Formats: sequence, C-alpha cells, structure tokens
Amino acid sequence: MSSPSSKGVALITGASAGIGAIYADRLAKRGYDLILVARNEQRLNEAAAQLRAKTGVQVTPLPVDLNDKAGLAKVEAVLRDDPSITMLVNNAGVGSVASILQADVDKMQAMIELNVTALTRLTYAVAPAFVARGKGTIVNISSVVGIAVENLNGVYSASKSYVLSFGHSLQKDLADKGVRIQTVLPGATATEFWDVAGYAPQKTSEITMQAADLVDAALAGLDAGELVTIPGLHETEAWTRWEQERRDMSAKFRNPKPAPHYRIA
Repeated sequence: MSSPSSKGVALITGASAGIGAIYADRLAKRGYDLILVARNEQRLNEAAAQLRAKTGVQVTPLPVDLNDKAGLAKVEAVLRDDPSITMLVNNAGVGSVASILQADVDKMQAMIELNVTALTRLTYAVAPAFVARGKGTIVNISSVVGIAVENLNGVYSASKSYVLSFGHSLQKDLADKGVRIQTVLPGATATEFWDVAGYAPQKTSEITMQAADLVDAALAGLDAGELVTIPGLHETEAWTRWEQERRDMSAKFRNPKPAPHYRIA
C-alpha cells in the first residue's frame, strides 16, 4: 500500500470499536493513513468508510481474527512487508472477571493467544522493519490490572503484566535504534470490553473513564516521550517511585547464597 501521508501508516488492531476506534479517529486527524484490523467485517468497513469521509486519509480495512493462525500470519506479513507503516497500535484484547473456579480454561487459553501471543508476534513482525528504517512507533495497550493484579480475572491480569514487562524489554532492545515504545495502562474504560468480560455495569461506574479521554491522554503521553502512560494515575510520582524501587531491588537479587532468614546451613 502506497501512502501520500508524510506521517505514514498506522496499523491498529481491535479497531472497529472502543479504544481502537478512537485511536483510528485521532491518528487519522493527525494525518496518518490507516490499516484497521478487527474481526467484525461489517463494522470494520463502516468505520473505515466514515473515517475516509470525515478525514480524507486512506483507510484500509483488514478483517482478521487474530486468534486464527492464518489471519494472524496475514497481519504479520503486512507489518513485515509494507514500508509505509510507521506505527503499530497493539490494542486488540479480551478480558474476564471470572475466578479460576468459574472460568472455562479454553476461553482462558484463547485470551492468552490474543492478549499475549498475537501482540508478541505482531511486535516481532514489525520491529525488524522499523529498525531497518531507523524509526517507528509501537504502542502496546496493557492495563492497570497488570499491576493491581488481584482486581480482575487472574489470566487477564497476568496477560497485562506480560505486556508491561514486554514493553520494558522492548525499550531496552530498541530505544537506541530509533524505535519508540509506549505501554499504555488504562483503568476501567467505558467500552464493550465489560460486556464481553461479564460485568456490563462497570461501563457506567463513577470511576470509569471515557474511551476518548483515555486515548487523548495516551497520545499526550506519547507526545511527551513517556515510556509508560497511566492516564488514571494523578499522582505520577507514585509510578516513578515504584518503578525506581523495582529497578533498585533487581540489583539485590545477585547472591550465590540464600538469605540468612531461611536458615540453610
């Protein structure tokens, strides 16, 4: 796909609704052409048509189920082979509020395949291309439950902890090669996520953020050069302190003997 846009093309997963649809709108208004990935072909085509009419940018719908290996491979190939792509927004994901005693393990495996495996494979597909060109941006959507892991389903929380950890590693590997990495940690956000997760009332809770506010804050964080953006955290020094303490503690793991309080002779 050739693009007349000086910004290039942003590929967004989970782009037909919710956070992904807002990203598509905002990036189009910033001058990016778009490749929109989602399962629902009808809704994806409607969203693409509306964006073309409203913004005038090129919008390519790519109806794909990222839980399908062939579909995922198709998106990987686009990311590897299209030199006009300058941004990847890994937004597609699914959640749950069910405990281990209530949740179906096959659904949990499908969650891992979407939230972890698909995000990882798409990142691995695009990163070498960005490095070869010396520029590119990868935005990975994690969640505050990647830190506050007890709040929702354990597999969902663990999958979002993975995204946060993966982002730290990507920053280490790619920052000096011209590739920007941003990890975004939304709190409760008013989208269809909650219908699928099994707790629709959360969409109207007084602590729930509107998706437009979430994306606008995430893009402001990207503009400011943030590596990790947590739109709902007003006390930003709390994250800075927690992250520094984590890094400081990592140096203290390097001991050949167990700690004295284990009383091993």
